[in-house]
Amino acid sequence: MQEAFLRRIIKQIFLTDSPSGYSLKVNEVVTNILAEIGYKAEVLNKNTILVKIEGKSHDKIVATSAHLDTLGLMVRSINNDGTLRVTNVGGPIAPTLDGEYCKVQTRFNKAYSGTILSTSPSAHVYQDSKTLIRDFDHLVVRLDERVNNKDDVLKLGINNGDYIFIDPKTVITESNFLKSRFIDDKASVCAILSVLKEMHDQNEKPKYDTYVYFVHQEEVGHGAAALDKKISEFVTVDMGCIGSDLAGNEYSVSICAKDSGGPYSYELTNKLIKIAKDNNIKHVVDIFPYYGSDVGAAWHAGVDCQGALIGPGVSASHGMERTNLEAIFETMKLLYLYLTL
Repeated sequence: MQEAFLRRIIKQIFLTDSPSGYSLKVNEVVTNILAEIGYKAEVLNKNTILVKIEGKSHDKIVATSAHLDTLGLMVRSINNDGTLRVTNVGGPIAPTLDGEYCKVQTRFNKAYSGTILSTSPSAHVYQDSKTLIRDFDHLVVRLDERVNNKDDVLKLGINNGDYIFIDPKTVITESNFLKSRFIDDKASVCAILSVLKEMHDQNEKPKYDTYVYFVHQEEVGHGAAALDKKISEFVTVDMGCIGSDLAGNEYSVSICAKDSGGPYSYELTNKLIKIAKDNNIKHVVDIFPYYGSDVGAAWHAGVDCQGALIGPGVSASHGMERTNLEAIFETMKLLYLYLTL
């Protein structure tokens, strides 16, 4: 189901930096893909991309979404030695960032490469190099420029509040594992785009009028707060959790019954489970203990809709993530049938 297309757009979308609040470049990529496969998009005030698709029935409006924004960093301040203090955008796991390559994007469209390092980065110099806590107070960016002090950095045009893009290191292995940062939630974006292409190629309309949202600011809590209040059902597509006592895995679509914000809509969740069972879709039903989604943002904003959450199982979320293309395909099957049955 659209495997060649999926592989191509994974490379395009994953390699386009889009930490929360930095949306224009990835929006250009996604709107171009949408136009290529035959859909007209509009960009809302929060830079959310909206695609409206006429259904066979106008009895109600259903919606689906995935979020384009990712985790990231910003320059907090410039140290006297020319390194950069950082502040987090969203919730990356700080210890996994030690040693990662990055880019610093200035407000004047200039980018500089660098490396994220511990403040005790050398075993030959610092006694605590192996034991120092890796948190945002003990990580800095070492720029790949001849800078010896704060003034040298300022002359480059770098300043407080500039974005720091973390290298996603995106790879698809021969065994179909997708290894990358920000599978949460770019894999879901690619899944939805692939479903839309399949619908267009098959000349298939959704059962009901459908709004498709590609959202920003989900990682900071308010991504889907501006959804149209006319929608009746909202199935967001976001990563499924793996680990501890959870049922999720890298080969199935997860259907979430409850996250940290409470239960999802019982009837809509049951409908998705039934579709999966009736059509032999590999799935699990799960609880996500430390998790929130765009359904919660929409509900808190007063959208009166039923809400549900599905998505491919993703290992090591907010760190160096991994899933298998199989989980993305199972998610695509479930979403396609939900929209068209």
